[in-house]
Amino acid sequence: MISLTSSKKPDKYYAILEGALKVFAENGFHKSQVSRIAKEAGVADGTIYLYFKKKEDILTSLFQEKLGELVEKFNQAVGEHMSARAALMKVCEIHFSELENNIHLAYLTQIELRQSDMLLRQEIGLALKRYIILIENILERGKREGSFRPDFDVKLVRLLIFGGMDEVVTSWLISGQKYSLTAQVGPTIDFFMKGIEP
Repeated sequence: MISLTSSKKPDKYYAILEGALKVFAENGFHKSQVSRIAKEAGVADGTIYLYFKKKEDILTSLFQEKLGELVEKFNQAVGEHMSARAALMKVCEIHFSELENNIHLAYLTQIELRQSDMLLRQEIGLALKRYIILIENILERGKREGSFRPDFDVKLVRLLIFGGMDEVVTSWLISGQKYSLTAQVGPTIDFFMKGIEP
C-alpha cells in the first residue's frame, strides 16, 4: 500500500485521505457521505472542513498525494544508468504492483475517476501531469541513446503507454482480479517495444 506520510501536513489530514480512499472505493464517490469519511478516519465531522471545503476537494487531494508518491517511487527506482527500456519496464512494474497491492486505490483510479464530472476529471488530470512527463522523459532518453526509433511522436506515445497500462489495470479489476496484475508487466512492455524500438 502506498503510504501517505511523506510530507509535513498534519496527521489528521492523512487520516482523512486514507478514510476517504476506503469509503470512496467501497461506496462510490457520489454515494459517499462526509460523515462516513470522518468516522473511518476517526475524526469529528467538522474536522474534515478544517482541511477541505467540499467532498470534491478530498478526492482531488487524494489523487495529488497518491500520484505524487507514485512518481516519487518512479524517480527513486529509475536511474540514469538504466536503459530507457528497463526504465519503462520499472515504471510499468511499479504501476501494476502498487495498484495490485492497494485494491481501494485501484478502484478509485480506474472506476470512480471515470464517473466523475468533467471539471473534476480535469483537476485530477493536472495531478497526472508529472507522471505523463516522466514517461515522456524516458521516451526522449531512448531516442537520444538510439534504443528507440527517432521518428515517433513522443507526446502521442506517452499517452498511448499510460493509456495502455491504465486499461490493463481496469480489465484486471473488471475480471475480479482472477490473475496476477504484475505478471502482465513483461507482455505489456514487449507490446510497447514493438512500436518504438528500431
